[in-house]
Amino acid sequence: MRTMHLTLPAMAGLLVAAQAEAVEMRVSHQLPPAHHVAQMIDDWAATIESLSGGDIDVQIFGANQAFNAQQNFPAVAQGQIECALSVNFQWGGTVPEMNVTLRPYAFTDLALLRRWPGSEPARLLEEKLEAVGVHNVAWLFTTNTAAITSNGAPIIAPEDFQGVKIRGLNRLVDVGLEALGAAPTPMSGSEVVQALQTGVIDAGLTDVSAVFSRRYYEVQDYVTVTPLFTVFFHAYCNPAWWDGLTDAQRQAIEQASAEIEAVAIDRTEDEAIAAPELLAAEDMQVHLHSAEEIAAVQAIMEPAFTAAFLEASGDDGQRLLDLIDAM
Repeated sequence: MRTMHLTLPAMAGLLVAAQAEAVEMRVSHQLPPAHHVAQMIDDWAATIESLSGGDIDVQIFGANQAFNAQQNFPAVAQGQIECALSVNFQWGGTVPEMNVTLRPYAFTDLALLRRWPGSEPARLLEEKLEAVGVHNVAWLFTTNTAAITSNGAPIIAPEDFQGVKIRGLNRLVDVGLEALGAAPTPMSGSEVVQALQTGVIDAGLTDVSAVFSRRYYEVQDYVTVTPLFTVFFHAYCNPAWWDGLTDAQRQAIEQASAEIEAVAIDRTEDEAIAAPELLAAEDMQVHLHSAEEIAAVQAIMEPAFTAAFLEASGDDGQRLLDLIDAM
């Protein structure tokens, strides 16, 4: 074994170099910079760096700069990037239980949503994610207010969906839209405006704040605002990378995640409240779904979704529904 003998100045130089070398944490997501969740992700990254004392260098690659929405999960699982954020419905049939928050009109209560991070159903989903190769670190509440956009006439009642080519989410969630007579095409949020422009679809489906941040008003003139479902952008890391962090580094990420989770609902609600007025100012015709109109749509969508969800997820799906009901 070769022994190295260093002078004190040389040893000090090596120490400074070691301290300066931060752990790289590259984070991929699909959102445009103007989206409120993209801004929360930037805040989360800054807090991680601060709490770690600079030991973690967080690099954000938003708006599909590094990987697109479909590539994020395999990129993290294979170690091509350390971290990513996805909307929970993008797991589709890979982890069907992740669709539980999309049950139509059944999971939108704010008091329940504030209890979601760290809850028993959230932990069950995190176990499911771990089993497919990623370690979940944060749940960023994104919306409990959906927006259905269209041209020429609003989409309000079940009969308005008949034959409409609409943006879908995934095969499991879309059975509710099909039950209404619509023809959904699953796609990520970043693809929708172009699909509307080119006629691939007739109608959009997204969260109400995204209608403004993605400028739907440039290609659609009607929007129906409805509490259809809840969506989370959740952050997940490569497990080997996570395990290689020091306890202090993991604690910095966990604390930053808890802090951003705690403020996500209020920030999201502020955006949702402001969005209809902003859209009206851009000459969109805004319709707020009434209780009677919601009941008519729910009566068709919810049974179709629940049957498909339980068929795909089995006992764990029913357990999730029961745990949520008990929250």
